[in-house]
Amino acid sequence: MTAKSAYGNESITSLKGPDRVRKRPGVIFGSDNLDGCVHSFFEILSNSIDEAREGYGKKIIITKYKDGSLQVEDFGRGIPLDFNTKENRYNWELVYCELYAGGKYDNNSAGDYTFSLGLNGLGACATQYASEFFEVTVFRDGYKYHLDFEKGEVKGELQKEPYRFKRTGTIQRWKPDSEVFTDVNVPIERIKDIVKRQSVINSGIEFTIVDEETGEEITYVYPEGIKGYVDELSQMKGFTEAYSFSGSGKGRDADDRPIYSVNAEVAFCFNNEINVIEYFHNSSFLEHGGSPDKAVRAAFLSEVDKQIKARDKYKAGESKITFQDVQDSLIIVSNTFSTQTSYENQTKKAINNKFVQDFMTELIKKELEIWFIENKALADKVVEQVLVNKHARENAEKTKINIKKKLQGNIDINNRIKKFVDCRTKDINIRELYIVEGDSALGSVKTGRDAEFQAAMPVRGKILNCLKADYATIFKSEIITDLVKVLGCGVEISNKHTKDMSAFNLDLLRWNKIVICTDADVDGFQIRTLILAMIYRLMPTLIEKGYVYIAESPLFEITYTPKNKKEGEKTMFAFDEKEKAEILAKYDNSCLNIQRSKGLGENTSDMMWETTMNPKTRRLIRVCPDEAQKMADVFDLLLGDNLAGRKQHIEEDGHLYLDMLDIV
Repeated sequence: MTAKSAYGNESITSLKGPDRVRKRPGVIFGSDNLDGCVHSFFEILSNSIDEAREGYGKKIIITKYKDGSLQVEDFGRGIPLDFNTKENRYNWELVYCELYAGGKYDNNSAGDYTFSLGLNGLGACATQYASEFFEVTVFRDGYKYHLDFEKGEVKGELQKEPYRFKRTGTIQRWKPDSEVFTDVNVPIERIKDIVKRQSVINSGIEFTIVDEETGEEITYVYPEGIKGYVDELSQMKGFTEAYSFSGSGKGRDADDRPIYSVNAEVAFCFNNEINVIEYFHNSSFLEHGGSPDKAVRAAFLSEVDKQIKARDKYKAGESKITFQDVQDSLIIVSNTFSTQTSYENQTKKAINNKFVQDFMTELIKKELEIWFIENKALADKVVEQVLVNKHARENAEKTKINIKKKLQGNIDINNRIKKFVDCRTKDINIRELYIVEGDSALGSVKTGRDAEFQAAMPVRGKILNCLKADYATIFKSEIITDLVKVLGCGVEISNKHTKDMSAFNLDLLRWNKIVICTDADVDGFQIRTLILAMIYRLMPTLIEKGYVYIAESPLFEITYTPKNKKEGEKTMFAFDEKEKAEILAKYDNSCLNIQRSKGLGENTSDMMWETTMNPKTRRLIRVCPDEAQKMADVFDLLLGDNLAGRKQHIEEDGHLYLDMLDIV
């Protein structure tokens, strides 16, 4: 047995130098995966943005190289790298080798950066520590400086030489280290997303992205800032134009905390088709919001509720609106800066400054009140729309409750579903469900199937068109709710008010194949299409994953009665005109009796098994969404609201389907 080591004074150790980041990147960057790697890029970009926002250089160039390395070039004052007499060290050591060192700690006292994104003194050093290599080139004070690092350690000495051109700025190129991050290939789309957001909230700064792999070069610049961005998001579909306002103030988060400055800019519009809420603080995108989100929710809910009451639009006993009712028609972007910022963590996805929240709440309330007074006609429309949203939400919640009651699990489908005929096996890998047209077809399928693994469920007549009906109407249909129960996997709801209503779980599907089996006539085709539309609307994953099939029914039953009685009679089936012609060419026509195939309900058990249910002889068409958009367009054309398109389709292509009217 191995003895345990003693736990004493020498047991306590500390990480030093690069290991402080390289061995615990999640502490600094939020994670050691791609998100952490992306955040290290953002830290370097942030420093260049801070320079440009202070008025030093209005252009930033970001390059992604083929080897996966990244480069950020700015035209600011250039990071000081030379000897610092105050600290008695070189500045490059403080910036790139010392955590919590930088030039942004006295910004609340008129320091070098009034409002800083790269606030915590970690970015440049932490990213350098987490890199396979890191190169920095600086132009300032008439000199060109250059320094190289590898895996957190400096290589060589600071190079300094006279530079006779006027340009100033910093170029930093580095390659994230795979020994630090689990994924170091930052996608160009992630870079574009970050840079576009920064261009939005840093109006006038020009950002250029160069992708060496593809040769693509793209530039982002928003002269109007967030107002222009809101216009872009609205896509000219809003029922109000973008409105922007700004304000500034000073305050503190608590009595014992220092006073700091806040600048806030807000732009919004109302739009029925698009709703977006985005918050930025000191140029950082606040994915989780925090203080600005609380301010927006409180201010908009308070002011819109006040406007509804002023117009006497609430009915007696009616509940008040929620912020969700406003949000459903709202596009809003806020951009705030403060000289003191309390982020929830180093990844800067939310802030919790109390004064920022209070200041923004009052600013938005005041500006909203002015907007409602100055835009009465639009204000009335906003009030009406918010109430429409409220009623839609309440109806959706009622529908959710009703659906959950109707579709709740652990039911005995054999006893609870009318005329459903189950199979014997419980092996999901072989179970097949035939959805058939009517009771007569059910009889043929029931007697013609292999009861071990094939089940049957009849639909009575033409079911509801699920593409045009709302959820409340759909789930009033007993046929549809019965089908959903038999399938067992629940439904997928795409309504914005009922995101938690979706109880879909593919693992609960009771079948390996779902086979739609209808007559080969016009009515049968329509019923088949309606069943497909139901599945497409309520559980599209079944189509995406290939569980849905269509059973082909033969068009012709051909009986061969040979003149030589010893040969015996023979029955064949043709599924289309081509197969019919091939049979006619093979046999003496005088010995053939050809008739249109009867409906499924008139098939004998043997015929049903041979043509439709026997895995060895049947013909199944697998429904596959190879072109998802095309499939959506076809459903909309045939069963949706595209009336003009349907009329045009009938006029142009209707003649191609006239022969189907002859099918009996």
